[in-house]
Amino acid sequence: MNTRDRAALSWTRGRILAAVAVPVAGLMAFPGVLPNAVGRLGSLLETFLPWSGLAVPVLLVLALLRRSALALVSVMLPSAVWAGLFGARLLPAGQEAAHDLTVLQHNVNDENPDPRGTARALAAAGADLIALEELTPATRPVYEAVLAPGHPYHAVVGSVGLWSRHPLADSRPVDIRPAEVGGDWNRGLRATVRTPHGDLAAYVAHLPSVRIRLSGGFASAWRDESAVKLGAALAAEKLDRIVLMGDLNSTLDDRGLAPVTSRLTPADQGFGFTWPAAFPLARIDHVMTRAATPVATWTLPATASDHLPVAARVKL
Repeated sequence: MNTRDRAALSWTRGRILAAVAVPVAGLMAFPGVLPNAVGRLGSLLETFLPWSGLAVPVLLVLALLRRSALALVSVMLPSAVWAGLFGARLLPAGQEAAHDLTVLQHNVNDENPDPRGTARALAAAGADLIALEELTPATRPVYEAVLAPGHPYHAVVGSVGLWSRHPLADSRPVDIRPAEVGGDWNRGLRATVRTPHGDLAAYVAHLPSVRIRLSGGFASAWRDESAVKLGAALAAEKLDRIVLMGDLNSTLDDRGLAPVTSRLTPADQGFGFTWPAAFPLARIDHVMTRAATPVATWTLPATASDHLPVAARVKL
């Protein structure tokens, strides 16, 4: 067999790999085509969509082992789609960009073994606003005491709280409780922040957790219901400028968060995976704005929580 025959043969191999690469690229580009009717598989794919890029090196290795030019060319399609979707997130964060406000969001974990150490780390971060979730009656006084010197204004509703360098007004609960959840469940807060640049509506939210179950798939119904209620509250907000900080138990790509992401601009620079802290796989802790511009966002070093803190700079 001569060289020309070998080259021709290489284009006849790898048809199965090529047939796999095309739908992989399609699901990357259009994850919405995967329905949520069965086990909410669409939301599950969207939650871990950045990790779909791992299919590219796997397909590439298989194509090389198969010595298939057809497969190698086909792998370029999911590679290009992933780069188009997520390539910009590989660029360094511009933390020194001009801004008016720095905000910090952290789920501190209700089983945190070192709340004082966590509070000290947050206090030292230099943020103007600090939003916390999973506060407990036992740990709330610890955070109040440690954060008070630099953030003398605060408001707490249920298990969520907001600490501020600037005065707060009109603090009140935001009802994001799913219908089937008990009445003592309070995980939404809204307050007016009197910044030097004008009033800002600050929201703190902790949407219900999701679970992956063998019997029911991606269990996100409560989270989705809560997101609808949060989206309605944001739509009804009278102040033009909004900053939302929270553990939303959802990624920006997940269609379940659309009632919120359709109304706000997320601080989405970089991948910023926040959970689980030991080996972050997903960005579920967010900062989002309306009538204000996020100019940088990044994660902070781990605390004793199972989430990483996330900070953002905002131009008002």
